[in-house]
Amino acid sequence: MGARVRSVVWAHSARNALDEVIEYIAKDSRQAAVQVLESALAASATLSTFAERGRVVPELNDSAIREVFVLRYRLLYRVESARVVVVAFLHGARDFTAWRDSTGP
Repeated sequence: MGARVRSVVWAHSARNALDEVIEYIAKDSRQAAVQVLESALAASATLSTFAERGRVVPELNDSAIREVFVLRYRLLYRVESARVVVVAFLHGARDFTAWRDSTGP
């Protein structure tokens, strides 16, 4: 029996957050910005077949909302029956409560 395959989509807010991170890093190092971008996209792509591999986000305690770490960043995603939705891309040191209160999954 093969692995279940889901499509992976990025929520608009998560795409914007990734873009902001890349633009910020690129001011100092284009190479570092490319590394973060490639790492984030590669990590999200693996979720198509390994969606449950990430840990449940401890602040939410919802088994459908999980996260994987990409360098110093948290890539949060929601597992649905047919797809995985990337809902956030946050720096690991960012105040999670402020993000949750402003946008939340």
